[in-house]
Amino acid sequence: MAPEHPYREMHVNGMLTRYIDAGEGDPLVLLHGGEFGANAQLGWERVIGALAERRRVIAPDVLGFGGSAKVLDFVDGRGMRTAHVSALLSALGIGSADFAGNSMGGVMLLNDAASDRPLLPVRSMTVICGGGEILKNEHVSALYDYDATLPAMRRIVAALFHDPAYAADDAYVLRRYESSMVPGAWEAVAAARFRRPGPAPAAPAAPDYGRIARRSLIVEGEFDKLKPRGWAAGIAASIPDARSFVVSASGHCPQIEQPAATVRLLEEFFAAG
Repeated sequence: MAPEHPYREMHVNGMLTRYIDAGEGDPLVLLHGGEFGANAQLGWERVIGALAERRRVIAPDVLGFGGSAKVLDFVDGRGMRTAHVSALLSALGIGSADFAGNSMGGVMLLNDAASDRPLLPVRSMTVICGGGEILKNEHVSALYDYDATLPAMRRIVAALFHDPAYAADDAYVLRRYESSMVPGAWEAVAAARFRRPGPAPAAPAAPDYGRIARRSLIVEGEFDKLKPRGWAAGIAASIPDARSFVVSASGHCPQIEQPAATVRLLEEFFAAG
């Protein structure tokens, strides 16, 4: 089992915010995924220690997840979460940082960097299994159709990882289940998936990745069950000064399944900047 990293808390814009702050030096911000039960500890615990040997690592529980406030903006949920991370970093005195985001966290980075007025103080960024196309299959359905039971959480874990040992690990599944059952956590994630009755609203325009003006690394898990093969190279080709990389023997969360390879990849990419 990976070591627990102590959390800190503060109120940011009046909202309780829980975050990990480890190590010293050049700041690196880690943004976790958006599946039921996600939080900074579960998302990044296997790489924080190694990264914090050389960097100051900030890993927040994004709004609606973990120990942070269970709130949601039904008009612009992602925008609210991004603005909240920006406000947290400002409160911590961080005006520029490298970023890495997994799944939802990677989507946050891509969309913010491609926007008219980016909010996050990104110097360079690594997007891990976030952005681009999502497949339509039983694994994606498992992430969306969670009914707050242990069997349903086991299906989520099976969807996230290449190695079947994770879904077979009762203690690990229970950890994620318990995180999903923190008061307000299920409601906040489920509410973000609500669809109003009647005709479907027009889909938002896809972000123009060609507008991204930050060094970018797009990372794919070799056996990601949620995304098509080769998606990372496709996105990287549309971003100036970007490259892609495929982490072997990993699914949607390489930073958990292949922590040593992920740390090495992050350190080499950020050092090259």
